[in-house]
This record gives sequence, C-alpha cells and structure tokens, in this order.
Amino acid sequence: MAKNIKKVKTSDLDLKDRLVAINRVTKVTKGGRTFSFSAIVVVGNEDGIVGWGLGKASEVTTAIAKGVDAAKKNLVKVPVINGTIPHEQIAKYGGARIFLKPASSGTGVKAGGAMRAVLESVGVHDILAKSKGSSNPHNLVKATFNALLEMRDAYTVAEHRGVTLDKVFNG
Repeated sequence: MAKNIKKVKTSDLDLKDRLVAINRVTKVTKGGRTFSFSAIVVVGNEDGIVGWGLGKASEVTTAIAKGVDAAKKNLVKVPVINGTIPHEQIAKYGGARIFLKPASSGTGVKAGGAMRAVLESVGVHDILAKSKGSSNPHNLVKATFNALLEMRDAYTVAEHRGVTLDKVFNG
C-alpha cells in the first residue's frame, strides 16, 4: 500500500470533475423495485492534485454531486514531471491490474476509459497505460490511484535516503 500519501486541502484549488461511470442499481422490496444510481467521480486541478469519490442517490444529478463532494475530501498530491510520470509502475486492486509507463513529449494519453479520466485529472499529458484483467471502472480507478500514490520523484528519493540529488543519479 502507498506509504507516501500526501493529503491536500481543498481551499483555493480550481478543481474540475469528471464522471467516470454511472450505474443504475435496483433494490427489490415488498412494494416492488426501487431504482437508485451510483456514480464514481474523479476531481483534479490538472497540476498533480487528484481525488475520487463515490456517490449514491435516487437521482443521477444528486449521485454525481455526492460523488464530487466525496472526491474533494479524498485529494492527494501526485508527482508529475514535464507532463508525464517519473517512472514505470504496476498496480492492482481487486481483479484490475494496470501498467503505467512514462512517455516522451507529444505522445498523448494512451489509456482507456476510467484510467484516462484519472490521468487527465492529475495533469499527465504524455503516458502509456494498459489495463489487464477486470474492466470494472471502480477497481480501475482504485488501481490507478494505487499506482499514482506509489510514484516517487528524484527529490523524494534523495530526501528519503538522506543524500544529495547528485548521489541518487550517480550512485
């Protein structure tokens, strides 16, 4: 699990929300079927800060609003260097397995559905991503967050080891 989780305050951030998936769920009661909606939402400032939330309500708009509120309470900081990630990363959550690889400038976001929403919200412009196993959007979002939270840039590694930045690269 991620050890370097950095929680972020929501004040004075320009957050944009993206709807990843919406599900209609049914509860069978004595009086018949009751329909409600579950929405998974990702918010981010496209500059390294991102969060996800799950909202459930009897109407779609209310479910999305609850998801956005939950996501704002769950913001984390992710290292983004020159529009891409610092290094390759593999992560999983449930049946979803993902692989993230940094890409050169101009490549674009090569990722599917749920992963694309998370990566664009973070502010990554160039990345290669592959999802294997389950395509469940809930698990894909959580696996992508696991991968992003494991990311460490060179400054963090140098600080953790207690050495200079030159020592990290030159051994």
